[in-house]
Amino acid sequence: MHASYCGVIGAIMALKSSHRGQVSPFQVMEVLRTANARAAAGQKILHLEIGQPGCSAPAQVLEAARIALKEDKLGYTEALGLPALRQRIADFYQDRYGARPPIERIAVVTGSSAGFVLAFLTAFDAGDQVALAAPGYPAYRNILTSLDLKPVEILSGPAQRFQPTPSLLDQVSGPLDGLILASPSNPAGTMVDAPEMSALATYCQKRGIRLISDEIYHGITYEGRKGVTALTYSSDALIINSFSKYFCMTGWRLGWLIVPEDLIRPLECLMQNLYISAPAIAQKAALAAFDCSDELDANVARYALNRELLLRELPKAGFDRLAPADGAFYLYADIGHLTNDSSAFCARILDELGVAITPGVDFDPARGHSTLRISYAGDPCEIEEAAFLLKNWRR
Repeated sequence: MHASYCGVIGAIMALKSSHRGQVSPFQVMEVLRTANARAAAGQKILHLEIGQPGCSAPAQVLEAARIALKEDKLGYTEALGLPALRQRIADFYQDRYGARPPIERIAVVTGSSAGFVLAFLTAFDAGDQVALAAPGYPAYRNILTSLDLKPVEILSGPAQRFQPTPSLLDQVSGPLDGLILASPSNPAGTMVDAPEMSALATYCQKRGIRLISDEIYHGITYEGRKGVTALTYSSDALIINSFSKYFCMTGWRLGWLIVPEDLIRPLECLMQNLYISAPAIAQKAALAAFDCSDELDANVARYALNRELLLRELPKAGFDRLAPADGAFYLYADIGHLTNDSSAFCARILDELGVAITPGVDFDPARGHSTLRISYAGDPCEIEEAAFLLKNWRR
């Protein structure tokens, strides 16, 4: 009896687990968890780690959600999303970029995070190589790895404005199947202009490389710069956008893809099976988001003031090696003259000042030990207080 019981226990202990979960944690969320635990214990925390607007969804969005909760059934939608919302997205591209995608090529997804999973599953097979700039958004690398794709990190620096370039791509050994481009980028906040977008799109088209264009920070730009969409330069690119950043709807988990014609049906089938549809309440609410430009642009103006304050005050704190912050709401700092362990450095800042900042290893495993990212999406008073604390920190 005892031997039999031990045999059962042995069999349980031998159960298999997938290698797909053996990816690096998302350090931003790790820092957030630690910061929240400290806040729960009574420490005042200033959140400069998380890439989340410090304001709520627009008033009209909230009202649309209330009406939908009261009057609508809120069942499943079509897998590709509400036709009315897809039409509003098409109109948005016409108004902002002068390019109207057919609504048949627009897919509403459960946040850009699900959009990346769907894009990668639709465009690539296991073993395919996909290039991305480092520093870059860590979930690109981790999603690719979990799907048995091979991320190829392109070490980009100040000379390339932390963006991929054709000359950097030429240095990659072996064939590439895809390229992820983020403009404005996370963490550096840099952008590609129209000639650079055109050059990268042409490079990819000539070599059979599928371009994935992450445009989720469009609308959040400074000093007169405007986002450039890959839609203008390539009919083969997969474009990913989101209601989270400019539209301030992070927790609503809603985004969209603009999909090449040859991929829309395969993507739709994957959506039907993996997600069924994006949340109906979020889709109903998002219909109103495109009517809120005054409120949303006021938010961007607030980010601009936070950006200006930090660009002025952070050098006084020793953070004087900053990437050009064209857009998004981040400053990426080279702190190699202060430390060679950004994780420990950020942990000290959290412990001693109560300011949560993300170490650069999240964005650049090879070189991030000497960098960090600061988000200025939060309340201006908190940004100002954090700058004061950093400036007067005795390290």
